[in-house]
Amino acid sequence: QVQLVESGGGLVQAGGSLRLSCAGSGRTFSRNAMGWFRQAPGKEREFVATISWSAFTKYADSVKGRFTISRDNAKNTVYLQMNSLKPEDTAVYYCAASQYGSSSYEEMGYDYWGQGTQVTVSS
Repeated sequence: QVQLVESGGGLVQAGGSLRLSCAGSGRTFSRNAMGWFRQAPGKEREFVATISWSAFTKYADSVKGRFTISRDNAKNTVYLQMNSLKPEDTAVYYCAASQYGSSSYEEMGYDYWGQGTQVTVSS
């Protein structure tokens, strides 16, 4: 059974940092694009960052320069380093994996999803 499990969420003050992890199991994702999305209360889920199988990265404008996505294929894990956090970054963060190697900004570009991890940024 293929699973993605996120961890690393929590409560942090504005200006602080968190690192989210997403561990895959049931298959290897080294040749697949991976992504992070988030959903704030009352809002639709939105794209945050993606990394292709060749480690090419893309970011939403709202997080560019503050967040960094990376991957460790030996651990079948993708990370999201979040710095200079703002209250508007508060959301449930979801990890996703595509069956393809190229990145996508769209939810429909991903085939496997984690359960999400809560990130709360206090002002």
